[in-house]
Amino acid sequence: MTRTTSFRDTRPTHEAYFKVQHFGSLNGLRFFCIFAVLWHHAPIWTQMTDAPTLLTRGFMGVDFFFVLSGFLITTLLLREESRAGRFSLKGFYWRRILRIVPVYFLVVTLLAVYYIGVKGQTEYLELLPFYYLFLSNFLMHEIALLEPTWSLSVEEQYYLVWPLLLLLIPRRYIMQVLIGLIALNLVAVMGGLRIIGINPVEVGPLLLQMFTATYAPILIGSGLAILLHSKAGFEALGRVLGAKAAPPVIFALLLVFMHYLPLDITGWPNLVIYLTMAACLTSIVIREDHLMRSVFTFRPIVRVGEISYGIYLYHLIGLHITMVLLTALGMQNGWATFALYSFLAIAISELSFRYYETPFLNLRHRKAR
Repeated sequence: MTRTTSFRDTRPTHEAYFKVQHFGSLNGLRFFCIFAVLWHHAPIWTQMTDAPTLLTRGFMGVDFFFVLSGFLITTLLLREESRAGRFSLKGFYWRRILRIVPVYFLVVTLLAVYYIGVKGQTEYLELLPFYYLFLSNFLMHEIALLEPTWSLSVEEQYYLVWPLLLLLIPRRYIMQVLIGLIALNLVAVMGGLRIIGINPVEVGPLLLQMFTATYAPILIGSGLAILLHSKAGFEALGRVLGAKAAPPVIFALLLVFMHYLPLDITGWPNLVIYLTMAACLTSIVIREDHLMRSVFTFRPIVRVGEISYGIYLYHLIGLHITMVLLTALGMQNGWATFALYSFLAIAISELSFRYYETPFLNLRHRKAR
């Protein structure tokens, strides 16, 4: 007798989701995010006379990193709380410091030595402390090649505040707080706070604006984690996004939105894109056997995803070296620049991960004192 399997039989379960210790497709997702960032800084689409809108949206790779970070951090905190009754703030901060700070401080210090010590650009001295304090997203001027640090500042500010909110706010109110913060962020980005008299404030080289950079995607990722952590939320999302074929459909929809939404995506277009990114993420974590798993778990793609944090920090250094080299050789080719600088960024990041970052990562499981 042949047994037929209904859609209901194959629907992902909350119990199976909870048993997953490592989401197998996340490094694959990181690969595509970092590829978008590398593409965005390559001198290819900027040289096109009429570049398709989709090719100009590489910066959205950072937004997807935000959604992913919010989801992953919140999931880890909630699962630790489920196992132990509460999560450890000391342990959380210790793990984040070991992952983020060593390579970040290395890159900031190397570039400070190069520009201030070697090239004598002493005007950067005033800016330097704010990089070490993770406040570069508020700087009005930047140290060359440290532009990517703005997003890391946003993440560190999130890492500092979000676990405290999870501890202090009763869980029944946390989604309302998240929705309020997301709405406030979108209103602020559109200039809505100025209407009620809240204006930017200059403090030295800083321009303090409420939510200067967009915090909404990282908060949306956090909200997604909370929904999936609850059985009711998981089942509701599973009914919509739980099919094996959901990922290619949702990712295609994301590309359509990125291409056809207005050029200025501030406001509601931002929200549409962030929510679609969250739907994409849901479709690849809610079940491990989705249709795109073979792509997201292809070993070279996974490895680039594993070292994507380093690539993000080193890639403008790779681009600078590439531009100097190709200019000296008389080669002004955008595709050659893209290929060579991507290779350099990946190679530097691989060496950094193996010989510099890994010793720090190995300390993560020691108890914070």
